[in-house]
Amino acid sequence: MDTDTSRFNLIRDILYKHTGIKLDDKKDIMIANRLEKLKRVLHYNGNIDTILEEVSNGNYLEEFINTFTTNKTHFFRECFHFEDLKNRVLPPLFNIGREISIYCSASSTGEEPYSIAISVLAAKEEHNAKNTRVRILATDIDTNVLTTAREGIYRFNTHKHDFPEWAQPSKYFKRRVQDSNSNEFLIKAKDELKALITFKQMNLMSPSYPMKPNSFDVIFCRNVLIYFSPQDQNKILKKLFNLLRPGGTLYLGHSENPLDLSSMVERLGSNIFTKKG
Repeated sequence: MDTDTSRFNLIRDILYKHTGIKLDDKKDIMIANRLEKLKRVLHYNGNIDTILEEVSNGNYLEEFINTFTTNKTHFFRECFHFEDLKNRVLPPLFNIGREISIYCSASSTGEEPYSIAISVLAAKEEHNAKNTRVRILATDIDTNVLTTAREGIYRFNTHKHDFPEWAQPSKYFKRRVQDSNSNEFLIKAKDELKALITFKQMNLMSPSYPMKPNSFDVIFCRNVLIYFSPQDQNKILKKLFNLLRPGGTLYLGHSENPLDLSSMVERLGSNIFTKKG
């Protein structure tokens, strides 16, 4: 086994041990690029094996995990999920007389939880439910992307085509001064949007979650399970279903399916599931 193969396998082992994420053999080029990024993050120009030895011993784990996790996202990705949330899920919940709880399990840089929050505000306005309390918990394992999410600042030109007609960004974001590094304007989430969301660091592969059972009306777990083995996907889904209230809604990504939990769910289509009971 050559040096690169041994090194890449060590990285796969470390990443799986601490996150549950599996990188297949087709990811070698990505791993090599991320190794160079890790050296830049740590301001280190020496032998990469020295860094990997440190990480193996429990040092620089946060920097390692932040470097090797993938954070591809945009606002209103798979928009039909947000339309379903706004039009089907939320209106009856506004009438139950208690706080509505929503969990976004893979926050990334914040586009998904802010899309959820916009859907909530739009639904509250449509149904005259401004006094209904809604809380959104958004978690991610990567502390860097959580910092970006908390700031809520985005490049307008990058995202201007993400928003559906009912969610115009000018209503939910403030326009900031032009970015000095480009010809692009920035937008920042308004306070009423940010107030709905709590961002926290959490590993989906933790043996248990710090939230109470049956505590969420809605859970988003989209386009993250694909990075885990089928066995670990099932473990995560079981823990998420434990958090979901009976009748609650789970949104999964287009390539994800809770096949092993079919007795617990009713499928409504387009990877929208409700918890039986």
